[in-house]
Amino acid sequence: MTETPNLQRILDIMARLRDPKHGCPWDREQNFATIAPYTIEEAYEVADAIEKRDMAALKDELGDLLFQVVFHARMAEEQGSFKFDDVAAAISDKMIRRHPHVFGDEEIRSPAQQTVAWEAQKAVERSAAVQGTVSALDGVSVALPALTRALKLQRRAARVGFDWVHAWDIFAKIEEEIAELQDEIDQEAPIDRLEDELGDLLFAVTNLARRLEVDPETALRRGTSKFERRFKRVEELLLAQGKSPEASNLDEMETLWQEVKSEEA
Repeated sequence: MTETPNLQRILDIMARLRDPKHGCPWDREQNFATIAPYTIEEAYEVADAIEKRDMAALKDELGDLLFQVVFHARMAEEQGSFKFDDVAAAISDKMIRRHPHVFGDEEIRSPAQQTVAWEAQKAVERSAAVQGTVSALDGVSVALPALTRALKLQRRAARVGFDWVHAWDIFAKIEEEIAELQDEIDQEAPIDRLEDELGDLLFAVTNLARRLEVDPETALRRGTSKFERRFKRVEELLLAQGKSPEASNLDEMETLWQEVKSEEA
């Protein structure tokens, strides 16, 4: 693989940072486990830039994310496992393998057909990689955000027929889970029981999002942003009255909250 000048430059910078004699002390002492949280953080910052439609920030955040890939590849190279070139080759091979309609002779006429073919190929790859019994749920990382992992598991189960017939059926399940949670609260159940029932409720709501073709992570981020925007506006209105949230009561803040909602409408 012939590196582009800028790609070779970042690889050289990373090698210099990790140099045992002349590198950066912080970079030299890092390992896969210590860098992983930064990798996750950078991925979220890419998503944040996309959400804000900030192309300048997106360019910077993609660079930060690329640097994380380079960092991991450099550490792997140092221990003799693989190099950055191997990472690039592996993903290139995978994309060609999973797009036979583009790089081969197969015909796929719609995104839906491509999704089915993609998952079929992934299933073949998982079967080849896993020893023993193969599950439809194999390969869903436990490190994913909880909502995203729930969504992926539900999609996998649905592809083999384990799914609700109609989206409306899930509302009954949500109501059932709410009732079970309320019952545990009434009985003053310990925290692990509340956590268990609340988890069931969140799982059911995620399932509803899947059937409505709404990404639950995106929906929750949107809801969170809405709450943040409205609460900050409530603070502004309180400040205009010479007050603060701490010096106000719930009724006052709720009145302003409804005012803010009316403003937005």
